[in-house]
Formats: sequence, structure tokens, C-alpha cells
Amino acid sequence: MSTSPAVELEGVQHVYPDGRHALRGIDLAVEPGERVAVLGPNGSGKTTLMLHLNGVLAPSSGTVRIGGTPVTRRTLRGIRSRVGLVFQNPDDQLFMPTVSQDVAFGPANFGVPEPELGSRVQSALEAVGMEEHSGRTTMHLSAGQQRRVALATVLSCRPEVLVLDEPSNDLDPVSRRELAEVLLGLGTTMLVVTHDLPYAAQLCTRAVILNDGRLAADGPIETILSDSGLLAQNRLELPWGFSLTPREAHTHGGE
Repeated sequence: MSTSPAVELEGVQHVYPDGRHALRGIDLAVEPGERVAVLGPNGSGKTTLMLHLNGVLAPSSGTVRIGGTPVTRRTLRGIRSRVGLVFQNPDDQLFMPTVSQDVAFGPANFGVPEPELGSRVQSALEAVGMEEHSGRTTMHLSAGQQRRVALATVLSCRPEVLVLDEPSNDLDPVSRRELAEVLLGLGTTMLVVTHDLPYAAQLCTRAVILNDGRLAADGPIETILSDSGLLAQNRLELPWGFSLTPREAHTHGGE
């Protein structure tokens, strides 16, 4: 059994073609099974970091490893089967005529044959509570249902690492809770990129803050969110009246 971190970034820098430095020497290790919130103001490098984890973007310098395997052109196909990205907008992932076809697309593309393909689709839909909608078109689903189907399209690939971009965005309170329950029921290593600090506290046990492409903080999520000065320095803010004690954070983290 590998003792390597599930995700490891070493000296990762990324400079866009226009010369903008999006990441400036990021060192980060996430252990298997950890749930880590990636926080930071707009333009801090959160999405750029996320896109490095399965090779959508390549670092200008430095190394990204998944389970000890460097992300390179040669390893890209295998890495993409091991790291699942759930984008902020479900429309970026849902494009087939039916829910079940959307969920089957990824593993089929990775060469998973029947009957295993059908089994994966069924189990992924069951995991997100959407099995009874398998024959429907995603256009007729609610925002919360679309978000859960988008998650199922990734789960069907059986990823080792799950990366979610603003998972609570545009969801009503019930849909937020239902999605959180699904995510907390998974044993997968998880990185949650979000501005929603209470949701991060509910899902994650650790937080990192990015600002101007640098790692500004890394620690237990209750410690990070309890430091009002640190949050203010990084243009982050808890909702008015929200308080988080270490005991609450421990409970919300599902540990």
C-alpha cells in the first residue's frame, strides 16, 4: 500500500501566456481520506490550482503528484481516471440526452466494458440519490439535482481524489444539506474550492488559504475560521452571526 500523499504539489508555479503569475511556488500535501477546503478571494489562484490536479493545466515549474505519480503528458490518461473534477456549472459536465448516459460517459471513455459500466452507473446514481431519474434529461432537473448528477458523472469513474468547485453555489438550503450528506458519506480524498465558509466548515477538517498565488495559511479549519484577522487579511468573511467552536467544527467535519 502506497504511503505517498494523495495529492502533492512541490514548488508549483503557473504563469499564464499574458504574463500573469497565478501560482507562486505552492507546496501542499493532502493525505488519503483528508477533506481540505481551498479558500481565498477572487483571483487568488484557487481555480488555477484545481486545474493542475488532473492536468488541464501544467505548471510553468514545479511538480504535481497524485498518489506519488507525477502528472505528465505520459501519465495524463491514468491521472484523469484517478482525479475527478466537479465544475461549478453542471452544464460544463452534462451534455448527453439522459442522466444515465451522462454518468456512463466518463467510464466508457476510459474503456470500462459492460456489464461493469452499467453497475458503475447504477452505484453512482444510488450514491447521490438520483437512480429514479436515470432516464430523464438533465435539462428538466432542478439545480440541486443537476449538481448531484454532475457529481455522479465523476463518481462513476471511481476517482481516488475528488475536487469540487463551489459545490454549494446556487443551491437552496435543502439541496445544500442533501449534497453535503452525500459528500460526507464518501471516503474519498476531497478538495473543496469555495467562498462558502460555513459549507467548508461542514465538509472539511482542514483549510488552506490562497492569496495572490501564494499559500497564505494552512491548518485545522476551526483554527483558520476562528482567526478574524487572518480572514480579513485575505478578504474572507464569515456570515453575520455565524460562530464556530472547535467542538462544532469537529462534529461538522464528520470525524
